[in-house]
Amino acid sequence: MHQRIKLKVWGDFACFTRPEMKVERVSYDAMTPSAARGVLEAIYWKPAFRWVVDRIHVLNPIRFDSVRRNEVGAKLAPGTVTRAMTDGTSAVALYVEDHRQQRAALVLRDVAYVIEAHFEFTGTEDRNPAKHQDIFERRAAKGQCFHHPYLGCREFPAYFELVPAHEIPSSTMAGDAERDLGWMLLDLDYDAGMEPRFFRAVMRGGVIDVPPMTGAEVTG
Repeated sequence: MHQRIKLKVWGDFACFTRPEMKVERVSYDAMTPSAARGVLEAIYWKPAFRWVVDRIHVLNPIRFDSVRRNEVGAKLAPGTVTRAMTDGTSAVALYVEDHRQQRAALVLRDVAYVIEAHFEFTGTEDRNPAKHQDIFERRAAKGQCFHHPYLGCREFPAYFELVPAHEIPSSTMAGDAERDLGWMLLDLDYDAGMEPRFFRAVMRGGVIDVPPMTGAEVTG
């Protein structure tokens, strides 16, 4: 394992949706490891490796806001696309006015995190850890990304900056005692057919330690 990277991300709002809430969106209390991986991949990703999140520092107090949003309650049918490709004239459209729904969401407000992560190689090609780390750090320092990262939902953009490896994140939650955040989504296990994996998230002094996908504390 090469040296861990540290990346600070923050934003006005975030929503890391709990999968057990089917209608109204309700956010986890903190960023999930899968959302953290998504932020890292937005900055730098290659098929030769995968990002593994080791630790998430919660920098700001956990605050929730209830908001109401317009959403589309339907999706384009595959048959519509196939028909348009076949005849070349059928319309491929979904009219928002016909399918608009208003839904409430419980989202996080004024969030900031530091992600600690490393990468693991997926094969035998391009196994140069120093090169990949240098590229990531250079891109993160310049604010470059393949697509703009977001905090759970695309309407909540994430701002980011590289944290020096020797710097210890300063958190307003550092003095807090142990806090059980309940079962949290770890990530999708792509080696097992995209099965979701969960772990018992415990925040100690503002820090959530993330277990490996194969850890004994991880369940499906």
